[in-house]
Amino acid sequence: MRPKIDGILESSLYVSDVPRATRFYKETFGFSVISEFGERGCAMQAGMRQVLLLFKKGASREMQTPHDGEGELHVAFAIPTDEVGNWESWLQTRGIPVEEKRRWDLGGWSLYFRDPDRHLIELATPGVWSVY
Repeated sequence: MRPKIDGILESSLYVSDVPRATRFYKETFGFSVISEFGERGCAMQAGMRQVLLLFKKGASREMQTPHDGEGELHVAFAIPTDEVGNWESWLQTRGIPVEEKRRWDLGGWSLYFRDPDRHLIELATPGVWSVY
């Protein structure tokens, strides 16, 4: 019998400037730092039982740990359907351009924009996937 899993606990993004990225996620989403790794990065609470790890690009390699990556990555955060308009307004007031607003076949909506390291951030409502 296959062992049980409870879902994704943490996701990692690799950034060029940890303080700048931390400010972006704190000011944009209200995430709080729950652990700091010195120059290497930090962990932020991104919801109930959800952690967003921000690692400085290349810093983990120097410490010979497996946490490192490059390139523009993608992460999606769940939002209620009735918050789409509020998020559009919030992003606009912060000067963060929405690259795409998409309605999905199952009725959900996605807003796509970039963080300071050009990672593609998605805000997704129920109806984006059959499981959400």
